[in-house]
Amino acid sequence: MTDSLLMPSIADAYRGGMRQLAAGVSLITSADLQQPGGMIASAVTSVSAEPPTLLVCVNRNASMFELIQRSGHFCVNVLSADALGLVDIFSNAARRAERFATGEWLQDDLGSPIAADALVAFSCKLVNTVDWHTHAIFLGEVTNVVHPNSDAQPMVYHDRAFHQLSAL
Repeated sequence: MTDSLLMPSIADAYRGGMRQLAAGVSLITSADLQQPGGMIASAVTSVSAEPPTLLVCVNRNASMFELIQRSGHFCVNVLSADALGLVDIFSNAARRAERFATGEWLQDDLGSPIAADALVAFSCKLVNTVDWHTHAIFLGEVTNVVHPNSDAQPMVYHDRAFHQLSAL
């Protein structure tokens, strides 16, 4: 047997390694012509404070890809540990009709939905899109920040499971 048969491909090794990178869980929302959409994401990163900018990675096959491009805005709702119900609804295409019928929703100045129980919500105006193979990297300049539920514990995704941080 050769070493290449025993070694995982670089893509498999990458996926296995990324499972070890704990990340906050966000609900990315947007709306176009009063039609809201949303998806769960852990690929959200701060880019800069001047100007305040976030990036969100979205698969081109996701419905949110076209919605963000059309609307020109999105909201990053950082989820609390008790928001597993929203994660289930927004991760399941078969439950799409339930998405904004569940929970309490606000709307930002750009038209994106804000989850009323999010730890923090960042309203973003789309300023640039970087195409990268199967995904788009959407860069959004933050136009507003609200803290609907800042006392809650954050939700964390690690090794294919959702977790709550515990006090040290």
